[in-house]
Amino acid sequence: MEQTLVIIKPDGVSRKLVGEILQRFEKKQLKLSQLRVAKMSRELAEEHYAHVKKFDFFEDMMTYMTSSEVVYLVLEGANVIKTVRKMIGATNCLEAEPGTIRGDYGANSYENIIHASDSPEAAMAEIKRFFSESK
Repeated sequence: MEQTLVIIKPDGVSRKLVGEILQRFEKKQLKLSQLRVAKMSRELAEEHYAHVKKFDFFEDMMTYMTSSEVVYLVLEGANVIKTVRKMIGATNCLEAEPGTIRGDYGANSYENIIHASDSPEAAMAEIKRFFSESK
């Protein structure tokens, strides 16, 4: 069974959208296998977003992602990565289709409510990063 990591970001938590987002996944018959609420450390945020460190918005993103609690979840299902990516919509909320999570609730390119793994390799690394025993 394929797995993916999803992070409901600080704006999704503060705007009380966690239940709505979880309900969307459940309606698609995706299995929630792990869930954890925690504040992301700067160290984990830098590791997770290392691929955008060269961009001007990196420090703002670090401040945002470590500002308050996030919800980490692992979803399982057939083609779960592709399904979830389609459900969340384009990274830039201004380009996300209405009916997607980002299209309905997102604010900008990084305050975009939600993160989801984009490949099986990323999912495996991200699940390990956020659900290891020591985190």
